[in-house]
Amino acid sequence: MSYSIDLSGRVAFVTGASSGLGAQFARALARAGAGVVLASRRMERLKDLRAQIEAEGEDAHVVSLDVTSIDSIKAAVAHAETEMGSIDILVNNSGVSTTQRIQDVTEEDYDYIFDTNAKGAFFVAQEVGKRMLARARGAAPGTYTGGRIINIASMAGLKVLPQIGAYAMSKAAVVQMTKAMALEWGRFGINVNAICPGYIDTEINHHHWQTEQGQKLIQMLPRKRVGQPEDLDALVVLLASNQSHFINGAVIAADDGFGV
Repeated sequence: MSYSIDLSGRVAFVTGASSGLGAQFARALARAGAGVVLASRRMERLKDLRAQIEAEGEDAHVVSLDVTSIDSIKAAVAHAETEMGSIDILVNNSGVSTTQRIQDVTEEDYDYIFDTNAKGAFFVAQEVGKRMLARARGAAPGTYTGGRIINIASMAGLKVLPQIGAYAMSKAAVVQMTKAMALEWGRFGINVNAICPGYIDTEINHHHWQTEQGQKLIQMLPRKRVGQPEDLDALVVLLASNQSHFINGAVIAADDGFGV
């Protein structure tokens, strides 16, 4: 007997969708039947991804989003709901990092990381969450009450690694943010969970795995391999679905055992 998850009729809003994990999350949700809103600052990349999704017969829309701007967040979410309908699923994926030792982190480095990874993620989730709450209370129209918010943290939010201390701190904030939102919003049928990916091979870091330093890091991993973006497809689709109704406030490490 086969088992499948159908997200037909649902609208998913994916931030940081122009590349890497964000683009893959959008593809996975679209293939499961959801209409996807692709959000990022890089509009040309989003348009290319939209074309790929539409070529497979799925529905996608693009919207400009700078998560460091509250006005941009509000405008992007409002535009998305005007174009596609109420947002049922949020994949809160935008993130940045720098590499340096703690003593070398500048105020600019700190603000750059936290403005996107912590503050930006919080206000995106808040804006979408307020609309989900209004529907749950009957104060806004929508055929589906409740919702699914999936915050993309990192295994670095659970296990501190050298030279990315500020990034690890920001992702630890995302972990606690997830729990706080799950606690307050769960009774309204809004499930909030976090995924903590391990080392994933994406276009941003692909060259690194071919270097001597990258190869040394791979040898330190439990199964001496890095993941592929599609390795997280099943997890994100599950957390976006009705079948995850009993999963709330979970922080799920998808790191091939690195944090064990």
